[in-house]
Amino acid sequence: MSTFDVQSLFAAVPSDQREEQFLTLLQSDHFRLVRIVSTGQTTPEGEWYDQDENEWVAVLHGRAEVRFADGNVTKTLNPGEYLHISAHVRHRVEKTDPEQPTVWLALHYS
Repeated sequence: MSTFDVQSLFAAVPSDQREEQFLTLLQSDHFRLVRIVSTGQTTPEGEWYDQDENEWVAVLHGRAEVRFADGNVTKTLNPGEYLHISAHVRHRVEKTDPEQPTVWLALHYS
């Protein structure tokens, strides 16, 4: 791939899948940019993410709900919406749209 190749964030997005799809788009020593495609997947019951890195996440297509352990707060993300999750803030994906792919961008950084 050359510097001038145009890519699509929606290329090879399956409409129905059993597993979430993770594709690293860019990576360096300081960050990792990942495209995630979810079709109804959630974090398993009782499990929480507690990451060593900060995360900025945006929904490009579909819909998702992220729940935070502190205060039991749930945030809904629609297309074009994003949120920042600081390192070690416990959170989980409560819901993704089972009727259409939810396409996320997740930027993990220190």
